[in-house]
Amino acid sequence: MSYLVLARKFRPKTFGEMVGQEHVVRALENALTSQRLHHAYLFTGTRGVGKTTVSRILAKSLNCQGPDGQGGVTAQPCGVCQACTEIDAGRFIDYTELDAASNRGVDEVQMLLEQAVYKPVQGRFKVFMIDEVHMLTNTAFNAMLKTLEEPPEYLKFVLATTDPQKVPVTVLSRCLQFNLRPMAPETVHEHLARVLASENVAADEASLRLLARAARGSMRDALSLTDQAIAFGAGQLREAAVRQMLGSADRSHVLRLVEALAAGDGRVVVETCEELRRQGLSAAATLEDMAALLQRMAVLQAVPGHDGGGDQDAADAARLAALLPADETQLLYSICLHGRAELGLAPDEYAGLTMVLLRLLAFKPAPGAAAEKKTPHDGGERLRPAAPVPPAPAGREPVQAGERLRVVEMPPVQVQAPAPRVAPPPPPPPAVQEVVAVAVREQPEPGVREQPRVAAAARLQPSEEGDLWHETVRRLIAAEAISALARELALQSQLVARDGEHWMLRVERESLNQPSARERLRSALEQAGLGTRLTVEVGVVSDSPARRNAAFAAEKQRLAEETVRNDAFVQALVRDFGAKIVASGIKPL
Repeated sequence: MSYLVLARKFRPKTFGEMVGQEHVVRALENALTSQRLHHAYLFTGTRGVGKTTVSRILAKSLNCQGPDGQGGVTAQPCGVCQACTEIDAGRFIDYTELDAASNRGVDEVQMLLEQAVYKPVQGRFKVFMIDEVHMLTNTAFNAMLKTLEEPPEYLKFVLATTDPQKVPVTVLSRCLQFNLRPMAPETVHEHLARVLASENVAADEASLRLLARAARGSMRDALSLTDQAIAFGAGQLREAAVRQMLGSADRSHVLRLVEALAAGDGRVVVETCEELRRQGLSAAATLEDMAALLQRMAVLQAVPGHDGGGDQDAADAARLAALLPADETQLLYSICLHGRAELGLAPDEYAGLTMVLLRLLAFKPAPGAAAEKKTPHDGGERLRPAAPVPPAPAGREPVQAGERLRVVEMPPVQVQAPAPRVAPPPPPPPAVQEVVAVAVREQPEPGVREQPRVAAAARLQPSEEGDLWHETVRRLIAAEAISALARELALQSQLVARDGEHWMLRVERESLNQPSARERLRSALEQAGLGTRLTVEVGVVSDSPARRNAAFAAEKQRLAEETVRNDAFVQALVRDFGAKIVASGIKPL
């Protein structure tokens, strides 16, 4: 007798043997038990998840005669009666399967529908099963619409497709639709273990995990790969042989890559990629295995002590999770996911793999910059940090003299900022202080939403150190000494203290306080001869170059709008023709 492949030998014969599709099985069993039978069913899902299998089991349930020949419609077909055995063998005269991929025209569909006028020959129901129904032409769909909507009472339609979006809505509305989901790797793993146990094939857990992952949710693919692995391994499944068959990287390669990336060792990364090239292992599979490992690491970092299954992979993930910071784990995971799509664009997939992995090292902060602390401390004398500067009421006592850190608290309205030293772009003129005073003292009318630009200007509290820092940042930007994150850090920060060569800044957002941005800003200050040391803390900011620029822009906008409103011609248009001024359309020159 010829060998029967595992995918056919272990095809489920009853609903109870189905795995991974409990939601579909439960609905069909309840419908069969209560005799609430629809005339058309549509099963959707990816390949190898059981669409055709469910169709055959449903046909047996509808036509089962029982072991004694006296049975009726049942959710548990006997499997021994004539209808059940002939449907399993594919020769039941009242069960017709049509492959729409090769019989997609209107003529083939009309030939099928011509059989609908005749009652069943042997069974209780005629069952027409159309596989890959989305491949039918539009005329073929139109030809079957009427019969599909009102078929004879003895006729049932079962449609199956991997792409329901291509099925016309007129067909979808006439069918009871069930979506068969891709199976979880754990479900596939358990089923493969049962199949191999019944076949008396020795297999280790690692090889089963590899096959379950490689199946991509398809049980048929898993069984086909298992057949191939049995032949490749001479009757047994071992991790090394299965990895070689699948072209997957050895676990040691993946662990070595993650360890090297955590340590910032580019040499080991390049050498490991070259070793993968020499062994002919898949670069895409390597990135996939790395993504799976990084996902387990991220879970352990977010939920310490999470039980990852107790296998060797879980132990390795726990060890590596302590080596790589959580943000770098997320970054590397994203790089691995997007890198798989870039491999096809690279001239060589291993060169593409190398570039994808080295990308993390390009974003990794330099060791010198990473040593900077968020709190100012130089190992010797410590600067006293200034507290956040809240709006001070009139008459408040100034900061006590004698402290090395000089902080000047200035009320936002009563104290006017010093005149700017350089005109472009100048600090807010005195008129801005008037706008600030109005925005602070006056409450908006009920139902009127305060303008965002006025609210932004109200938060500006000019300080003495702010004049110096605004001018310094302007010069650095004009000289193109800072850009990107370093430029944003400079614009959004407030100078709270300066002691000779030491600058101390404060930012409100932790995301701006990146070691690489701090180092580039410190380097720009050093090259300009302004200082050699820079520390940044996180706190409330009341005076920054960005806020001064915003206040200046808000004042220019206010003056432009005032100019338009005071224009005699515009006033005449408003008065005589009911014209309305759209403030958002006014732009200062």
